[in-house]
Amino acid sequence: MDKVGGILLEFVMMLAVVFIMVCMVASYIGESQEVNLALAAARSGATQGANLDSMAIYPDQSFSNYSTKNQRLLFPSHVQIIKIEYKKQDFSSVYQKTKIQIRVYARDPSLENSDDKNCMGERINYYVRKGIAETFKTEYMTNIAFNPAFSSKYYYTTADVNWS
Repeated sequence: MDKVGGILLEFVMMLAVVFIMVCMVASYIGESQEVNLALAAARSGATQGANLDSMAIYPDQSFSNYSTKNQRLLFPSHVQIIKIEYKKQDFSSVYQKTKIQIRVYARDPSLENSDDKNCMGERINYYVRKGIAETFKTEYMTNIAFNPAFSSKYYYTTADVNWS
């Protein structure tokens, strides 16, 4: 009879260990799923921002700025999004969330002027943040530039686009 009790005790302890491991893995998967969803939204937003160049409808002030300073951006470009990286940073007591900074790497040989690259980079970053905010339905939590964008555990900012 003692053997049966010992085997039962060992079985219960094994179940407890397996349950604890499953809980730990589920927690990790939940966090990584949120970041992966944000990165997918960032990639979609970056592609949208890169493709909206000559097809965009500009406010009068932006159009006049582009007409005088960044004429190249009024014509179709060939921006390629190479990769998107993120860096998890510190917890913010202001937002009560952990900060994630996203950096887009892009290439366009036709953009030679640094002002044009900065302007295109700002547009790409805007659509990255907008895509994240729309994915998590948190547009109401941010400003008109979607800076920063929020999810349930993180808030997202963008670094300057790295042009190669």
